[in-house]
Amino acid sequence: MTRTIPIRAENWRPAVAKTAGSHSLFTTLPPLSLYIHVPWCIRKCPYCDFNSHEASGDIPEDRYLDALQADIEQALPNVWGRQVHTVFIGGGTPSLLSASAVDRLMAMLRAHFNLWPDAEVTLEANPGAAEAGRFKSYAQSGVNRISLGIQTFNDIQLKKLGRVHDGLQARQAIEMAMSAVSRVNLDLMFALPGQSLQDSMNDARNALSFGTEHLSIYQLTLEPNTVFAKFPPELPDEDVAVQMEEGIEALLAEHDFERYEVSAFARPGARARHNVNYWKFGDYLGLGPGAHGKVTAPDGIRREIRLRNPESWMQASLLRNGSHISEERQVERSDFAFEFMLNALRLREGVPLELFFERTGLEYADISSKLALARQKKLLTEDPSRLQATDAGWRFLNELQTIFL
Repeated sequence: MTRTIPIRAENWRPAVAKTAGSHSLFTTLPPLSLYIHVPWCIRKCPYCDFNSHEASGDIPEDRYLDALQADIEQALPNVWGRQVHTVFIGGGTPSLLSASAVDRLMAMLRAHFNLWPDAEVTLEANPGAAEAGRFKSYAQSGVNRISLGIQTFNDIQLKKLGRVHDGLQARQAIEMAMSAVSRVNLDLMFALPGQSLQDSMNDARNALSFGTEHLSIYQLTLEPNTVFAKFPPELPDEDVAVQMEEGIEALLAEHDFERYEVSAFARPGARARHNVNYWKFGDYLGLGPGAHGKVTAPDGIRREIRLRNPESWMQASLLRNGSHISEERQVERSDFAFEFMLNALRLREGVPLELFFERTGLEYADISSKLALARQKKLLTEDPSRLQATDAGWRFLNELQTIFL
């Protein structure tokens, strides 16, 4: 299989923003991505706070795709003519969709959007054997990157997390994914209930053994409105969690993985282009129940949220009157700096200062005092041409980002 070399976000060529008689904040528009939300899963995990819903019976694929078609058609005027550089099909569990449903979904996107020939198209999947059997069909439809929710290879800890797969199924799914597409990401979690430092290192070693190009590694946190929040399990203490994080990072560095973002590790040239677009304050059109979107226009930045409940979203979307959008707002200009920093400072190498001006339309005077404060606190590097957290700034990222509120 021919390996696709990713095009980095900094090399994308955004379209020029045009305005007729109105004030324009931006000389160019950012790169545009698509996020498609598939809300169903087999079972809701006790730690999950995503917009996911247990499927009772068969997924209503045709109705969902009809509603997605209507959602797309209503959104098109806001992004008309713009190139789409990446697509992310997330959930829920998108791999519950049949091969024919994913084929129809991809055909729909190609028919309505100007997809780059080299667009990164990621589909999230769980390692159940039945789902993994569809991976090659997904690839034939245009999916070229699979993100697998492994979390851990330890059967005891998988049960504690409420996962529906076991360690053997995880290994089989990775092999199936790698035979279907050239780009595979594995999601892992650490600081799990009952997990030891050695357990966490074993998970990282197991993940490395497959030779995938990208790993997303998260510390388990107890999120509001989850089963774990109501019935908290006993987790490793914070000192042990820090040892796990540092040990995993050191091990991955030995295997040529760069930690380029808070939770993301990649081999050279294998960064997740879709996520990098988020972190560089690019645009993304969110489609499907509960999907969030950010779209820049010449005169400002608009955020949208779709209705969360799948049935409500399908009903409203098919009405084609805009009622499928639960929230729509113009971002206040005074919030541009904080929203930019909330994303960009997650990148280990930061971003050029010039990108801040391009993506926000602000001027140096708008943030000069806050930059000075961040540097005085040793949270931001002294390089005047970059916005980059120091080691201390990365460790206390919330404190650094809050300076720009």
